[in-house]
Amino acid sequence: MKNLCPSNSTHPALVFAFTFSLFANLLPAADWPQWRGPNRNGLSAERGLLKAWPKDGPRLLWQAKDIGSGYSTPSVVGERLYLCSNEGLENEFVQALATSDGRRLWQARLGKVGNLDQKPEFPAARSTPTVVGEVLFALGSDGDLACVEIATGEVRWRKSLRADFGGKPGTWAYTESPLVDGDKLVCTPGGETATIVALNKRTGEVIWKCAVPGGDDAAYTSVILVEAAGVKQYVQMLARGLVGVDAQTGKFLWRYDRTVSRFKANIPTPVARGDLIYSAGAGTGGGVVRLRRDAESVSPEPGYFSPKLPATIGGAVVMGDHLFGTANSGLLCVDFASGEFKWDNPSLGAASLCLADGRLYLHGENGQVALVEATVEGYREKGRFTPPDLPTRTQPMEKAWTYPVVSHGRLYIRDQQMLYCYDVKAAPSGE
Repeated sequence: MKNLCPSNSTHPALVFAFTFSLFANLLPAADWPQWRGPNRNGLSAERGLLKAWPKDGPRLLWQAKDIGSGYSTPSVVGERLYLCSNEGLENEFVQALATSDGRRLWQARLGKVGNLDQKPEFPAARSTPTVVGEVLFALGSDGDLACVEIATGEVRWRKSLRADFGGKPGTWAYTESPLVDGDKLVCTPGGETATIVALNKRTGEVIWKCAVPGGDDAAYTSVILVEAAGVKQYVQMLARGLVGVDAQTGKFLWRYDRTVSRFKANIPTPVARGDLIYSAGAGTGGGVVRLRRDAESVSPEPGYFSPKLPATIGGAVVMGDHLFGTANSGLLCVDFASGEFKWDNPSLGAASLCLADGRLYLHGENGQVALVEATVEGYREKGRFTPPDLPTRTQPMEKAWTYPVVSHGRLYIRDQQMLYCYDVKAAPSGE
């Protein structure tokens, strides 16, 4: 594959931008306070975890069977975890559970489940709560956005992305997990007048609206914050392409449409490192753009692209110089700057993943869970198991799509109404 991205791009300033944390001064490293972890990149700072699993997998600490339906991943802060669920189609809610045993502490209604006529039919809660300080922000699949006190479940303020902003979600309703950046809450109503908005996180009042030229529906990814080409910006995948928006003003900056899904299923959240942004769409493939600044404008310079690159629902992570993710063929390792394939393995097939302590945690769409060493030297599996009592699929195309979470030495796996908590912390040396 042709290298359109010079290999000398990883100088210290870019590495700093890549590792920039939204919550560095707010939360301990072991917390997992939002979608894809502290930095929205699927990486955990935890250490001291098991390097390999026993034959039957790590020890199951508890299993909760009554959390409601949905695909939301847990956000874990301290001794509580938070996730969105639904009971039927009229009650979608965010809830708090105890990390000690999965016991429900409170729940707060968001609204009804959105887009009931979607095809294929998978109406359910989808978004992951974002926890900051004393509150969390949760978005229901019908566009109901709420600021909720984490101590009590009391709602401080509400907005409707449909009613308040003329929002237009995609076929499978709203899926985004809101982003908090300083005093701003950023989310994606879609539509012509407020495609992306920044709200005051304390009041819900509008700071700015970005009307993307030509308008665009919301897709199924979540906004990320990047500092690239000398500009702090929010990057988001919309229905018609990847876009960048100035973080201070909401000014539209650029668009790239090569990786738009041919199935209209733009699902994986973009991955950033320095000036490079990776995006992908189901049935199309994945690729990188390099952001460049010219006078007052920012433009995306196309880099590599391949239909064989990771583009499944489960996203991708970057460790060092390499990107790891799954295609339908299995797990791939790719040089992030050049797109050069290093290795591939059938592994669990299509899977969602995160990375902690040098290991990839995979939750396969087949329901299995695996631990794989994150190395460029080849596929090295360190354990595999199937959680007990997997739910019965109600739809022919439905699979296990929820991302794994590693926090405080524990692995959380959700599969619809089931939530599993496993002990993955290594024993202290000498034991």
